[in-house]
Amino acid sequence: MTKILAIQGSDLKKVNIKTDTTILLATEAQKRGYKVYYFRPEDLSFLNGKVVAFCKHIKINNNKKNFYSILKTINFNLEKSNVILIRNDPPFNSRYLYTTFLLNHISRKVKIINHPFAVRNVSEKMFSINFMKYMPPTLISENQKEIKKFFKKQKSVVVKPIDGFSGNNVILLKSFNASKIRKLLKKNNHLFFQKFLPEVSRGDKRVFIIKGKIVGAISRVPKKGSILSNMSKGAHAKLTKLTNKERKASRAVGKLLVKNKIYFAGIDFVQEKLIGDINVTSPTGLAVYRDLSGINLSKTFWNNI
Repeated sequence: MTKILAIQGSDLKKVNIKTDTTILLATEAQKRGYKVYYFRPEDLSFLNGKVVAFCKHIKINNNKKNFYSILKTINFNLEKSNVILIRNDPPFNSRYLYTTFLLNHISRKVKIINHPFAVRNVSEKMFSINFMKYMPPTLISENQKEIKKFFKKQKSVVVKPIDGFSGNNVILLKSFNASKIRKLLKKNNHLFFQKFLPEVSRGDKRVFIIKGKIVGAISRVPKKGSILSNMSKGAHAKLTKLTNKERKASRAVGKLLVKNKIYFAGIDFVQEKLIGDINVTSPTGLAVYRDLSGINLSKTFWNNI
């Protein structure tokens, strides 16, 4: 019997095959006998009770330059999938939100990872408020008086937009700058403020969580002069080991993620502190981990489905 994997992903033309986790997962599924149907969020529709998507039936190739071939295009009833992966990149905007509502309509009939209800309700920044005992001093606010008090106590503060991703618009302020804060608040409303941890210059730790369990970790070291440990911002990766504190925090996060129907996630630490980024929309890093360790976690991903 034919098995079908449908992937809601970002534009294939923009994929970096060397680091892309989605294609790694698709490649392993293909080896296990799945047909791979790929669609973008804008290809998704609801039609007379059915959730359909205009899909590309693709074959993943070993050729890194032309890593996929389109076998055919098809308007596909997603209810006929065996598994659907939600893998399009943030931001979690209105389009992303609407796709979770549409896919949730068929979530009792098809295994969807991560579950659309969970993707909608587990905010990648806000969910971390459940784990404050593992985090550095943190404020989420748009109240300037509260923000000023936080700066007075913490001095150097990292500021992030709540819906930010890939290190975009993350800044370090070494003192309260009322004008700059006002501009940021006007653009973003609530902001995420966190005490700056200087050891980020030595790298963060990205921990991979599958079905609530720690399955691997890498360290990502920012380029010189940067505080951003994102690979897309020039950081380089190396293998790392977790401390007892990091393992304890990771297990706590994993346990709550499973309860909230999150199957695959990535969480980040600096100086043994959870820094508030709990990646559930499109966790990355598995291809980099494979290249560094020789361990292909896409096998673990599919073994546990």
